[in-house]
Amino acid sequence: MNLFTARLTGKMLSTEQFEKTMRDMQERVKRWREIEKSPELAEYLKLKKEIEDPAFQARKTELKETRYKNTEEGKKMSRLDKLSSSLPMKGYKTALENPTFQAFLEFRNSEEFQKIGSLKERLKSSELRMYNVIYRSQFYKNYLRVLNSEELKELTALEQETSTEEFRKRNAFWADAKRWEHSVDYQREQRLEELAKSDDIKFYFAQREERIDWAELFRPAFEDDMSSPKNWKPGFGYANPALKDGHSRTNELQAYNGGKNTFFADGHMDIETREESKKALAWDEKKGFIEQVFPYTSDAMNTREAFSQKEGMFMAKVRCHGAGHTFFGLSSGDPKKAMAALYFYNGKNLQVGLVDGKKTQLAPLTGVLRSIYHVYTLRWNKKELIWYVNDMELLRVPNTLPHEKMFYLAQSFLPATEKGGEGKLKVQWARAYRSVE
Repeated sequence: MNLFTARLTGKMLSTEQFEKTMRDMQERVKRWREIEKSPELAEYLKLKKEIEDPAFQARKTELKETRYKNTEEGKKMSRLDKLSSSLPMKGYKTALENPTFQAFLEFRNSEEFQKIGSLKERLKSSELRMYNVIYRSQFYKNYLRVLNSEELKELTALEQETSTEEFRKRNAFWADAKRWEHSVDYQREQRLEELAKSDDIKFYFAQREERIDWAELFRPAFEDDMSSPKNWKPGFGYANPALKDGHSRTNELQAYNGGKNTFFADGHMDIETREESKKALAWDEKKGFIEQVFPYTSDAMNTREAFSQKEGMFMAKVRCHGAGHTFFGLSSGDPKKAMAALYFYNGKNLQVGLVDGKKTQLAPLTGVLRSIYHVYTLRWNKKELIWYVNDMELLRVPNTLPHEKMFYLAQSFLPATEKGGEGKLKVQWARAYRSVE
């Protein structure tokens, strides 16, 4: 893959642009996580769920569309008005409020009245002439008709019911043309709209819709700016303590120097391959371990004790120059199992992929100068492995890595089949992120 063309055409960001994009993304993620835990978002999600509930929407529709005259309260008030405003009922109430008529009723029910005798005698009595007028009047007849009527019973019951505090409150609520705006549900809906307009809530949902591809950036697991050797130990980090770590092979030109060729300064880790003689233990495929004098020294460094992880995203900013082969990637500590190369220079070109004696899968990187820093990334999930340089995808293969945690391994070596020389592997930073896939 020619990445020079990709860079020129804008398909691949420069390392500076990519790191800025990463920083911006991390700031967005940090803010997103803070909002995710905020009481405002919790309130928004709770209100949204409640307001989208069919029961809430049914209440809203009822309050907004129900006509007062169709409510139970409206019907009762209408019936009350109709009964109390009828002519017979008005006459009846007028009679009750008339002092003369009240005196008539009071005398009508008195013992004195009962002693007067027959109706004929009462009618002849000049003393009772006034009362006789009332007695013979339509006014009194209307009173008697209403007094024993079903309408009066209904009116009395309605007056009693509608005079209660509970009914008055219900009636005032349903009679209010702006009852929806005065309801608690309306206030909740307004609060939801207020929250939805806030910068934080809009930002939160905008990020979810955007769906950031570098999802593992959400959960950092390891960060090393190479300011000190605290995370790195010499050797290959063999899982089997019986294996002799830090040895070279008889078909190589360098002896590993136990970390003495590794330097941490100016914000990067340098593994130097130097031209200097050293006697060291070497592995021979036929003879086993033998002592051998090597013309060069170098180092292999690992994070096995400080950091290892299964799956996720692994990133490093790496470059190299000079002679020799350089490797920066992931190892399980078992020399018989596959390793994942984030950055592998084989003496001729850069490669990324799987380094495995049985099934090596490597993709060459053309158009990328190995002496210039780039960010190399491996995304490792259960199904596949994906490699990137900056933001450009390079290789995608099915996952055949060991089903166990792996750690960072950095080394520089010289095959005996090639001309030796001094060189340097430089790592500015290394990071890892927990998988969220």
